[in-house]
Amino acid sequence: MARAPLVETVSAPFTGFGPGALPFLEGLAANQTRDWFLEHRPMFERDLRGPLGALVEALAFAFAAHDIPLTGTAKGSLFRMNRDIRFSKDKRPYKTNAGATMTRDGVKMSNGLLYIQVGGEDGSMMAAGFYAAEPKDLATLRQAIAADPEHWLGLESRLADAGLALSMGEGLTRMPRGFEHLASSPAANALKLRHLVVSRPITPERLADTALVDDIAGFTAEALPLLRFGWRALDRARAQA
Repeated sequence: MARAPLVETVSAPFTGFGPGALPFLEGLAANQTRDWFLEHRPMFERDLRGPLGALVEALAFAFAAHDIPLTGTAKGSLFRMNRDIRFSKDKRPYKTNAGATMTRDGVKMSNGLLYIQVGGEDGSMMAAGFYAAEPKDLATLRQAIAADPEHWLGLESRLADAGLALSMGEGLTRMPRGFEHLASSPAANALKLRHLVVSRPITPERLADTALVDDIAGFTAEALPLLRFGWRALDRARAQA
C-alpha cells in the first residue's frame, strides 16, 4: 500500500504538553457540561489539543527518517472530545482522555496503527497493533498466526525482549470458531485474542518533555514487527481476493 505524502511543514514545533493538559481532563471528567467545556476551551486548545497535533506531525517526520511507514496530521489524526452516545448506556457527552492515531495512509482507523492517549482512567500511553479489526480481517490475522505458529512465537519473543507484551484484555475464553482444532497449538492463546496490541505507559512528567517524540518513535520501532506481520497478512489476503 502506498504511503500518504507526509506534511511538508509542521504547524508548530512540539514543546511538550502544557501544565493544564491533565487538570483540564480531570476537570472535564467531573464537569460533563458544554458550558464548562467552553469556559475552559482556551486551556484545552493551548495545553492539550495543540501540543497533541504538534506531536503527531513531529512523529510523522521522525517516522519518515527512520523508515517507519506511519503518518498523520494535526488536522486528520486527532479524535474529537465528544463521545458518540447514540447506542451507549453511558450518556456522558465528553471523553476524559485525548487521543490520536497514525496509520500507513493517514486515515484515522486504518488497520495497523499507533495510538497515543493523554489522560483518562487508564492513564497516558502509547499503543500499536491491530485494534477492533473487522471480523474478516481478524480471521485473516488469526489464519496467519495459525499457519506458522513458530514464527508467531518468535515474534512474541522479540516483542518481549523489548519489554512489550500483547494485551490479553477482552480475549476469548474458548477457541474462536473455525480454529477449535488448534486448541493445543503453541499459539492458542494468541488465537483467542480480539486485538493484537502492545502498549507502554507515558508518565505525567514525560508529557511535558520534548523527548516524548523520541520515546514514541523508539516504541513504534520496537512494535514494528507486529505491524508488519499483520500488514503482510492483510495485504496478501486482499491481493488474493
